[in-house]
Amino acid sequence: MSKKRVNFYPGLPPRLRPFTDLDIVCGVDEAGRGPLAGPVFAAAVILDPKRPIEGLRDSKKLTEARRDELAPQIREYALAWAIAEASCDEIDTLNILHATMLAMRRAVEALQTLPTIALIDGNRCPPMSIRAHAVIEGDDKCHAISAASILAKTARDAELVRLHAQYPQYCFDQHKGYSTALHLERLRQHGPSPVHRRSFAPVRNLLQVDLFAPSVEDAFDCADEVQPA
Repeated sequence: MSKKRVNFYPGLPPRLRPFTDLDIVCGVDEAGRGPLAGPVFAAAVILDPKRPIEGLRDSKKLTEARRDELAPQIREYALAWAIAEASCDEIDTLNILHATMLAMRRAVEALQTLPTIALIDGNRCPPMSIRAHAVIEGDDKCHAISAASILAKTARDAELVRLHAQYPQYCFDQHKGYSTALHLERLRQHGPSPVHRRSFAPVRNLLQVDLFAPSVEDAFDCADEVQPA
């Protein structure tokens, strides 16, 4: 693998890199740990040193338009790529950290080319059958992780646009599930949808309030019982 054309770690001497020229390196990143709704997504990418992609960096530092330009290039030029997710039910059952690790492992396992090492954005790695190395702020230090970041982000955004068509009252297409003022207002107005994460505090608190509120049926029952003298 050419160190010159695939600059995995800008400024890092080769002797300190956690892989060799013989390794097949995949970058792994997630999107959607913080939102109140929708799945958490992860992507894994093995770049092709013979087909470099200009402009790769942390997806959060790119405009939506630029991410949409780069995503098809990554899918076309990469040696292999895969996108996976963990559902809202899995997030609520496992917690968001473990659900994110699950999505990352699924993405790596879905690659058509088997890597020998996975470079994971962040400070911890999911359990997997190959070597894994955590890279803090890796989405801006490692091009393969940057590419994974872009694929995960664009895939998740597309999923929230799809969910908007199903639940338009929440405006998922505008905030992508994050806890913006608009989202919190719609959440209070309409209550949680089936795709909201019930383990997240703003959603959980609403459900606890609703738990003690009388239902419409109870209100009618009480009205029937109390008759004027």
